[in-house]
Amino acid sequence: MARNPADIEQLIARINASERLRANSRYSAEVYRDEPIVRTGRQLMKEREAAGRPKQVNASAKRSGQPAATAGAPRQASASATRGKDFREARQERIPLGAMGGRAASAGHAAVPGGAGPKVLAPQAPSGASQLGPQAHRYQEMRGISRWQESGGRGRWLTEAELFVRQARLMADMEDDHPYHGTFKSYFPTYNAMSDQQLRGYFTWRAAVRRGDIQETSLSFAYVYLYELINGIGAADPQEGFSRLHGFWQAYRTFSPEIDRFVRVWLRDYVVFYGLDPKLLADDKTLGFDRALIELRELSCLLDSPDSPAAAMPVTPGGPAASPAGASLRKGASKKTRRGPALPLPVDEALETRLLESIDALSTYRIRLSRLYKDHPDDLRHVACAVYVRMLEYYRRNRKSGMLESLFGKEATMPYTMFASAVFCPESPHPDALVELDPIHSYRCERGLWTCTRVFGTREKNARLGSIMRACDRMLRDAMGYPYALKARPEPKYLERIIDREATEWLAWKSAHAPRVIDIDLSKLSGIRSAAAETREALLIDEEREGGTPASAPMPAAAAPSSTSAGVPGRALATDVGGGKGAAAVGPHDEPPAVAPRAGDASSPEKALAPDAPVADAPKPPEAGSPLGAPPAGGGAATLTGEQAAYLAALLEGAPAPVPAGTSEDMLVDAINEALYDALGDTAIEFGTDGPRIIEDYEDDVRGLIAP
Repeated sequence: MARNPADIEQLIARINASERLRANSRYSAEVYRDEPIVRTGRQLMKEREAAGRPKQVNASAKRSGQPAATAGAPRQASASATRGKDFREARQERIPLGAMGGRAASAGHAAVPGGAGPKVLAPQAPSGASQLGPQAHRYQEMRGISRWQESGGRGRWLTEAELFVRQARLMADMEDDHPYHGTFKSYFPTYNAMSDQQLRGYFTWRAAVRRGDIQETSLSFAYVYLYELINGIGAADPQEGFSRLHGFWQAYRTFSPEIDRFVRVWLRDYVVFYGLDPKLLADDKTLGFDRALIELRELSCLLDSPDSPAAAMPVTPGGPAASPAGASLRKGASKKTRRGPALPLPVDEALETRLLESIDALSTYRIRLSRLYKDHPDDLRHVACAVYVRMLEYYRRNRKSGMLESLFGKEATMPYTMFASAVFCPESPHPDALVELDPIHSYRCERGLWTCTRVFGTREKNARLGSIMRACDRMLRDAMGYPYALKARPEPKYLERIIDREATEWLAWKSAHAPRVIDIDLSKLSGIRSAAAETREALLIDEEREGGTPASAPMPAAAAPSSTSAGVPGRALATDVGGGKGAAAVGPHDEPPAVAPRAGDASSPEKALAPDAPVADAPKPPEAGSPLGAPPAGGGAATLTGEQAAYLAALLEGAPAPVPAGTSEDMLVDAINEALYDALGDTAIEFGTDGPRIIEDYEDDVRGLIAP
């Protein structure tokens, strides 16, 4: 039910007349200067209509004697709507209730003769002025800045950002010494949102921050300080402002990591708005994401070619793929299917490494940290890159958008607001400008309005690309029989077919081109030599044995007067093996030496004793003192050394046979058998279960040979 305005005034008078109601905490002796205590429904309806029809507001203002908004100023809501919006910020601008009279007092304005417009009553000093300390006049001066600004007979209400910037410039060099130990919380905090004690505490904390002493405080205090730097307050030039902004962020993020969400954007906007060098944003995550996306786009444009030669071409940074034409992944490209391998073979390691690094930077699955990659990097790198190229082909043939556009979004130009999440008000409109942070991220300002051109989509690592890389890792482990398998997840059938095909082709090619490995076991060489000697001996026939010694037979040591070798100088039956040198072998280019005839050969004595019998290639007798010219043990043992004769004597007596130092028993026995072969025509010593022993049939012959 509607009430008469007179009833409202009577109600207000009754409230003010009651001592009990005035003392109640819900009422005070002051009211907000620009906010009426009570408004009727009709007044609220008129205010809403006036807010939606600026022309009628201006006409109403003329009829009531109030000035209209100045031309060129931002369109504002009606004064009453603005007062309702700024109810919180205006709470410090109070006037005593008794100083107002009638409806003009409740509205917070005094009539000005001549209808020049509303005259804002001068604010009085707050009741707690004594708490502002020795610099109370500075705080009162800041509080005295009015939201209503007149210019040339017209006026307008300041926005919260404009008021904050004017107050901040006034208090740019303000310092205090009164810490605040409470908590200050506010949404888009400004000076107007602070009480007197909070103001003193803020300027005390800010003075310490400017001296380099950054301490944890209420997060809203930190945001107010950041707002000051964004608006160029507290820094001599933009370069210094950026350094202070970046330095404070790095220090305070240890206390409140949540400021990263806003400060990263503000740093980027600061560089763009104030025209600083984009290199200052080298550690910016968004630009790092852009760089990885640019690299992946360049390689994708190069490799997604159904006609093949592009896959083998070298990639150079900033080449044709970096141009706008190449950045779109060729819309409307041919839908022909690639023939041959997805990537060139043999492997181009540099190209595959660059591609995998770009994929890994944009994928939620870090494939380069995989256990399989650590053990078999070449296999996983090639298969993952080949599958990625096949997926580019699949999207090109079967989808409207390319793979990268589907995963990360399209490049577009959109309106942009600088420092949208901060309290910011530039002094003047920004001049026209174009700022490029990278080839796919730029800003343009035209007539004070900003636009941003970039890839509008997710700015995080892509989960779909991560699932593709994980599927490559899992299926290649299964194909290789890797012991550490990954748990299977549902994947599209076409993706599983692509991975299986690439893994199979790679493993087949790798097996066909695997290098031949030759492993030589040196420990078996001695056995090979022994087997070769036995085979050679078995292949000799009696005529070859009688006709001469093979080329590998040992050289006779010295000639000895005997019935079988008399008159033949330079002949000997054995070499000196007692010294550990073994049988002397004839070189590969030497003529085989003549061998003395065997005893028992009917034709041998005549041929051996014939004075004119030719002796071919008879070696010269060894010189005295040489190993082959060692003195014989006795007359019957002219062909044996003393050590060999002693060994034979010990065997005949059944005593332990002495073996010279540095010579094995096998080599000594072989040398003795070779020395006695011409005299006996057979082996004299054989190895039994108890070791070497002289064959019983030749014991008497051996005794005769070693007899003194």
